[in-house]
Amino acid sequence: MAESICRALRDGALEGEHAPALTIKDSIQCSMGCDVFNFVLCSLASNIVAGKSQARGLVLVAFSRSPSFYIDLLRSRGIDVTSSHKWIRIIDCYSDPLGWKEQLLGSERVAKDSGRAAETLCKDVRDLDKIFSTIIELGKGLVGHGKIRFSVAIDLASTMLRHALLPSVAGLISNLRSHDQVSSIFWLIHSDLHEARATTVLEYMSSMVANLEPIAQSTNGQRGKLHVRFKRRNGRVKVMYEEFYVEQAGIKFVAVSSGNGMVDHNLLPKVQFNLQLSEKERVDRAKVVLPFEHQGNGKPVQIYDGRQSLPEGQNDAMMLTSNNKNAQKEPVSGMGEIHYVRDSDDERPDSDEDPDDDLDI
Repeated sequence: MAESICRALRDGALEGEHAPALTIKDSIQCSMGCDVFNFVLCSLASNIVAGKSQARGLVLVAFSRSPSFYIDLLRSRGIDVTSSHKWIRIIDCYSDPLGWKEQLLGSERVAKDSGRAAETLCKDVRDLDKIFSTIIELGKGLVGHGKIRFSVAIDLASTMLRHALLPSVAGLISNLRSHDQVSSIFWLIHSDLHEARATTVLEYMSSMVANLEPIAQSTNGQRGKLHVRFKRRNGRVKVMYEEFYVEQAGIKFVAVSSGNGMVDHNLLPKVQFNLQLSEKERVDRAKVVLPFEHQGNGKPVQIYDGRQSLPEGQNDAMMLTSNNKNAQKEPVSGMGEIHYVRDSDDERPDSDEDPDDDLDI
């Protein structure tokens, strides 16, 4: 199932549609969202380097970890980082998020500490408009200004929500999703640090939501269950889950005991009556004879037209007789008459007259 997430991000956006978006949610009860984020990041980076992804570049917005951490992470997963300047750009929102170091140490010292050419230092994480323009500028620097796309990864949306209002964060994500050169986007959020409204908004803007939950029998806290909700283009919702555990080499996903590790829930609303038919009800419904339905029993098909039906031979004979009589008569004009008969004597005499005749108009 985690592979389904990575495949959707790899395949990217269809022409004329918004980019696929993934929200990764964790909490203090299951705080391994960073491991899931790193897994998705490395999978997408590997596909980009191998040329298997729609995106040809990746812009990473690093709030919770330094750029050097992600470079080392990619290297440890066997991804070639020697040519990283050709396919990845990292916006460093970690080293000096509010510009305090620049004021204390000077801009030259901070720029020197920021490291490599593939990194861009952000000195004010509160200015989301500036971050958006930087993402687009760096992405176009990787893939050009044509139809080639790039992906965007935000390692911690919780930091953005701490420094900016929810409408600004939602606007940033919406603008990225609708940009014609963004292939896919994903982010991590610590759901228990925010009001339910914040996580609900981000989930609403996502085409996939991965929620981490703890396993009751887990003793070391390194195991959990990953629930993923996919929102299809036709409006249907599909929910699947699988278990995972974290080891030194990284996170591993395993199938649950129900077989293939995936459960497709029919998400019906919770009501007081049953919205589904039992097997017996389905059989009984199939046996119902619909009005005027031809049952295929060898008899002629008769379609009811509102008049009394006659046997086929008699009907043909009457039609022939009627045609012969009409042929001997003079043509009848198309004029006719309408005769009105009261239903009863109790009806008022003038009820069939114009009720407005007595008005002085």
